[in-house]
Amino acid sequence: MEKKENNRKLRVCVATCNRADYSKLAPIMFGIKMEPEFFELDVVVLGSHLIDDYGNTYRMIEQDDFDINTRLHTIVRGEDEAAMVESVGLALVKLPDVLNRLKPDIMIVHGDRFDALALATSAALMNIRILHIEGGEVSGTIDDSIRHAITKLAHYHVCCTRSAEQHLISMCEDHDRILLAGCPSYDKLLSAKNKDYMSIIRMWLGDDVKPKDYIVALQHPVTTDIKHSIKMFELTLDALTSFNKRTLVLFPNIDAGSKEMVRVMRKKGIEHHPNFRAVKHVPFDQFIQLVAHAGCMIGNSSCGVREVGAFGTPVINLGTRQIGRETGENVLHVRDADTQDKILQALHLQFGKQYPCSKIYGDGNAVPRILKFLKSIDLQEPLQKKFCFPPVKDNISQDIDHILETLSALAVDLGGTNLRVAIVSMKGEIVKKYTQFNPKTYEERINLILQMCVEAAAEAVKLNCRILGVGISTGGRVNPREGIVLHSTKLIQEWNSVDLRSPLSDTLHLPVWVDNDGNCAALAERKFGQGKGLENFVTLITGTGIGGGIIHQHELIHGSSFCAAELGHIVVSLDGPDCSCGSHGCIEAYASGMALQREAKKLHDEDQLLVEGMSVPKDEAVGALHLIQAAKLGNAKAQSILRTAGTALGLGVVNILHTMNPSLVILSGVLASHYIHTVKDIIRQQALSSVQDVDVVVSDLVEPALLGAASMVLDYTTRRIY
Repeated sequence: MEKKENNRKLRVCVATCNRADYSKLAPIMFGIKMEPEFFELDVVVLGSHLIDDYGNTYRMIEQDDFDINTRLHTIVRGEDEAAMVESVGLALVKLPDVLNRLKPDIMIVHGDRFDALALATSAALMNIRILHIEGGEVSGTIDDSIRHAITKLAHYHVCCTRSAEQHLISMCEDHDRILLAGCPSYDKLLSAKNKDYMSIIRMWLGDDVKPKDYIVALQHPVTTDIKHSIKMFELTLDALTSFNKRTLVLFPNIDAGSKEMVRVMRKKGIEHHPNFRAVKHVPFDQFIQLVAHAGCMIGNSSCGVREVGAFGTPVINLGTRQIGRETGENVLHVRDADTQDKILQALHLQFGKQYPCSKIYGDGNAVPRILKFLKSIDLQEPLQKKFCFPPVKDNISQDIDHILETLSALAVDLGGTNLRVAIVSMKGEIVKKYTQFNPKTYEERINLILQMCVEAAAEAVKLNCRILGVGISTGGRVNPREGIVLHSTKLIQEWNSVDLRSPLSDTLHLPVWVDNDGNCAALAERKFGQGKGLENFVTLITGTGIGGGIIHQHELIHGSSFCAAELGHIVVSLDGPDCSCGSHGCIEAYASGMALQREAKKLHDEDQLLVEGMSVPKDEAVGALHLIQAAKLGNAKAQSILRTAGTALGLGVVNILHTMNPSLVILSGVLASHYIHTVKDIIRQQALSSVQDVDVVVSDLVEPALLGAASMVLDYTTRRIY
């Protein structure tokens, strides 16, 4: 978006109060500084930045080469509730002179600290426009009240998650003044992990410490229950001492109760204990390397539930301070951290694990969106806020150009012949599809998957699609909890005990889901097809093999060893043909594409396949489609083979009806339409009267594997409010 010719530079005042808010504001400040033709930047520093006990963190702002226009000493020492109130009052006394001198067009305020409330109050009363970063979020303490109070004072809002955006809309804020940008700190986080980190680990924890073999602890007081939070901190330090791992302990923030927490640290000798390193402050660039390579992070800092998810580092969240936050699966909550044993057990459960990287709070593109938003602000518009009272607008997300970003998934289908990747929208539209031959070796295949997904994710940005995650559909037996292919079909070689989740998650910084292709077909029907809204149904795939998926009480059935819905291996004849599974008489041995190809070759070798109007080129392999064509043209033997195959499938469906009693059976795949009538005939002849009314239909989905893979992402992320 270009700046209008008649517009002067926008004078932006960024006010930072502590080390935490500077980590979010610094990327925006760098962005503003890089565009001097559009912006003038004024930096105001106040709060705990200027206190020695909290590390004099204003120095890192100077080290980042920002000119600090004003330093305001606003903290009244005491670290209790009264001191917090007095600090707000002192800031309110000092800020008017500063704002009168700077005369900013807009002030950027971050988060939910009491210092930020003083900033927003001063600016609002002095008719200065306010841009609030990270409004709409919910944590669970007094911070919520402060954050929402700032929201009501602010004129513009930059939020990090879709639920935060919804909260702002529900609070009657003007949707046109809300930007869903993501967290600015993620712009740095998502490119940070691969940088040199060993020297940083050694600097802060010692030369003998290895990655993933240490803990980072950061715990703050809970101002609404100071006594309990101090007790919880004692228990945490005791548990960490017992756990006996090298631990970096950061001093708490300046909230009421922090002085008592520091006393606890000193009483227990933490600063002199050989397993602990206690520090007041770590520069943000180094801090993110430390948490990225830690075996675990523990405490109640918002950093643990927000930023650390970008690396998949295990987190133990203690108490109620962050109880309302959206979290990735890397976070284990210990809400009643009232015993040392509970905390110690959590450490044993979490330490050393590696989770999928999460992008709940950002995709690395927040700052460009925020700068576009700032450039769009019209200073000629009336300053007075307008509130949008109910009815609330529909859930829409727009970037600064007011163009709807399509919530989408990357879907991967690993077939025996082809490897396909698609961008799939929330409505099931395949926005773009990529197809390559599936390589024969593991190395080539995994590299091609990564390459295709990276290319598709980059293209998604151009197509205005926001990718929420990756879903993978593959043949074989899959452990969906771990994202591992346990055993593959014979069609996909070198594909046993393969971890698909980790390499994709690490490369794309997105959550990844993996499941069997039959299960994915059932999920596709549940979300987009004829199973939508049904509590119980079964999907049968008729393709190269025979597979399926079972939906029971709206949920997919995996079974105790992830072997449920191997419907192709229901035995329908004790002396039937051999099956690829090692048994004989299975449905797949009769009705799969491989089985029909086998019978077609037999007829062709005996010169009994081709009839008038048919031919098979010499360079073309005889397959199932030739058998179907011959049957349509009147070949009696081909018709008999298809009837036998349909009968076998029908008997399998009867067994399913008698076992599961679903309300619907959906036949999917290229052969479904050729079997449907025979299957219905067998049900009428063989099934109990109580299940004969169950409908059997042919799927109307063109790409069930891709749609099912996408549905894993779309259902889960929207349920979690991604």
